[in-house]
Amino acid sequence: MTASSVPRWKTAITNAIANHEESTVMQLASIDPTTPVPHVRSHIFREFITPSSSPSLPLLVSTTDIRTPKTTQIISNPHVQVAWWIDRTQEQFRITGLASVIPTPANGLYKHFIYSTKNAAPVSAVAALSREGFDWEEKRKEIFMKMGAHMKAGWCRPVPGSRLEGGEEEARKWPVRLEEPGEDSTEEDRKNWETALGNFALLIVDPTEVDYVELGAEPDRRTRFWRTREGLWEDEAVVP
Repeated sequence: MTASSVPRWKTAITNAIANHEESTVMQLASIDPTTPVPHVRSHIFREFITPSSSPSLPLLVSTTDIRTPKTTQIISNPHVQVAWWIDRTQEQFRITGLASVIPTPANGLYKHFIYSTKNAAPVSAVAALSREGFDWEEKRKEIFMKMGAHMKAGWCRPVPGSRLEGGEEEARKWPVRLEEPGEDSTEEDRKNWETALGNFALLIVDPTEVDYVELGAEPDRRTRFWRTREGLWEDEAVVP
């Protein structure tokens, strides 16, 4: 058993993505408080955010539409698990942690993020970033601007998962691309941009435990990591 500040599982993910940029799709499972059924969906990993004062506390960052059901699920129960298979390197990560959804401060649901930030455990990435004065709104806009024009357009459609009124003919009217408005932009272009940016939210996961399997090794390896109360990571080898 060993203890470390920068977790080896984070280094493994960083190296795998650096060499295989297509391996950014992970599966996120959350709990619906109204049913005993877990809900899982694919997410794109965007980046790590790590407090400068606490290198052992990396946050996984993804994005979502604030109107999706996962928002209320995570607000009601922030415990989630990520399953991530990197095919090219034959590595699997199962990451258990606490999630938060971060919309624009103008959205009424932002208060839940502020509440969770104020009540975060003292030794956590969210608490450390809060002490450092991290600007979440700046980060939200920064990641939105990095999105492709086609992807940006997805955030100005009707509520995801809602009934498709008007069928495919209505869907053909939705914007296909969304560019940042300029001097020659129409009022509709500006409205679509503001709508998309308003619906766009960050989804962060603060890991507390990681199950890391290396099937590309000889022999196969499996390691369990867990975060201590001091904010460091301990690990032990387990049977694959």
